[in-house]
Amino acid sequence: MQSPWKIFMVAPLFFLPPLQSSASPLYEDRSRLIHSNGHTCVGCVLVVSVIEQLAQVHNSTVQSAMERLCSYLPEKLFLKTTCYLIVDKFGSDIVKLLSADMNADVVCHTLEFCKQSLGQPLCHLYPLPKKYSRSGSDICSLPFLAKICQKIKLAIEQSVPFKDVDSDKFSIFPTLRGYHWRGRDCNDSDESVYPGRRPNNWDVHQDSNCNGIWGVDPKDGVPYEKKFCEGSQPRGIILLGDSAGAHFHISPEWITASQMSLNSFISLPTALTDELDWPQLSGATGFLDSTVGIKEKSIYLRLWKRNHCNHRDYQNISRNGASSRNLKTFIESLSRHKMLDHPAIVIFAMIGNDVCNGKRDTVPAMTTPEKFYSNVMQTLKYLNSHLPNGSHVIFYGLPDGTFLWDNLHNRYHPLGQLNKDVTYAQLYSFLNCLQVSPCHGWMSSNKTLRTLTSERAEQLSNTLKKIAAKEKFTNFNLFYVEFAFHEIIQEWQKRGGQPWQLIEPVDGFHPNEVALLMLADRLWEKVQLQWPQVLGKENPFNLQIKEVFGDQGGH
Repeated sequence: MQSPWKIFMVAPLFFLPPLQSSASPLYEDRSRLIHSNGHTCVGCVLVVSVIEQLAQVHNSTVQSAMERLCSYLPEKLFLKTTCYLIVDKFGSDIVKLLSADMNADVVCHTLEFCKQSLGQPLCHLYPLPKKYSRSGSDICSLPFLAKICQKIKLAIEQSVPFKDVDSDKFSIFPTLRGYHWRGRDCNDSDESVYPGRRPNNWDVHQDSNCNGIWGVDPKDGVPYEKKFCEGSQPRGIILLGDSAGAHFHISPEWITASQMSLNSFISLPTALTDELDWPQLSGATGFLDSTVGIKEKSIYLRLWKRNHCNHRDYQNISRNGASSRNLKTFIESLSRHKMLDHPAIVIFAMIGNDVCNGKRDTVPAMTTPEKFYSNVMQTLKYLNSHLPNGSHVIFYGLPDGTFLWDNLHNRYHPLGQLNKDVTYAQLYSFLNCLQVSPCHGWMSSNKTLRTLTSERAEQLSNTLKKIAAKEKFTNFNLFYVEFAFHEIIQEWQKRGGQPWQLIEPVDGFHPNEVALLMLADRLWEKVQLQWPQVLGKENPFNLQIKEVFGDQGGH
């Protein structure tokens, strides 16, 4: 993942991340600097555009618009304070430039949040800006922000909870890789107590696996864990994924001036400390009620409904920018003990970043089938040495991402809806120019390039299919499932929806919450039909568990 903790600080909104880091793999050396500059530029242009539109919507001055924006931000994480400090530092220049009918591109090039590299084109979202110079700035260098930058950086790099007293990789705090990402710890002072483990002495005295079931039935002296869970084949769900699996999401309200209010940014502090991901609402490990009002549930919630002994046994080991290439850098954050823990269903869902990158010459940077095979086999060997016997691994194929351009390119982006001046085609072009596109290959006007990208994705999917058919491991079985987004589109259209409504509106790339839950439902149905043993038994004691333990301590 690129360095989002830097980008969080680049502008008054304090929240606009690198779109590249949401979907694309890490790059090294000079390339990393280019991408870092590009992310800063994107954040600046979006924020200054919002300021300009706020002034337009409320018929106010630019100064009033900046102050209005700051007033909307919450106090948490110093968001409001930071906003006012940045307005104090850059406000006069922004007012001067916007009052002179300069656009957001000009402002950001002038303040040097956008920089033109030698020999590279001048990147712009709006009509070509006029160059004008001023010294650049690094907001993260402000002394009182240094600790926040470092906290976010540490949590992202390690992919384990930032607050974890007993170092068992589970936490009692929600964000910074806490229980939004993996089941909530029920005793953070005892490393032998965590979700997913086999019960210690049938949990007679304490809840050792955090599923809320413990103690002894006074009627017959039998431990509840033994009575309700023995032989029920408990299992957890573990996702090895990228930003799609983590459910990357930027709220359109955060950049839509006409909808902005005091309530717009309530969720912003939580989003920032979850890397702008929402795993608690994801298709694989979501445990909260859907915010979109559809009937489909996450894989985890369906596993819990099938067997209440599976309570809290989920791990979302996903990272923005993850691919088969860099999974090895954070797979050790996975928590599973071969002897002490229950088996797990592991979903391998690196669905984009092996073909997606922001480079101008994008095809050579894609993972080859040969390298992909090597990367995946390395991952499987690691899993075989850590997963309990009886586990299962499901490969998710890569999608055909040509539907992105086909369904979005001529639609207006949220930033362009007020004045009908920014389409997704323009956004894609801007990101590609800066080399920070989540996926240059699919987010491109070049049809040949889009086709080549889909062909490589199909080759990698076929590689997964071959591995699933031929390779054998001692501790788990292998399965392959197509990423059948076309089936989701057809189902959504039957409900009266349009394909573009299944894509995140701000980044124009990721599947949104509706799509993720529909994909999870389709995956569940396929597994239940073809390999029901993967899901385990339905527990006949679920009603009794609810009667005795209620919500089992919640999530």
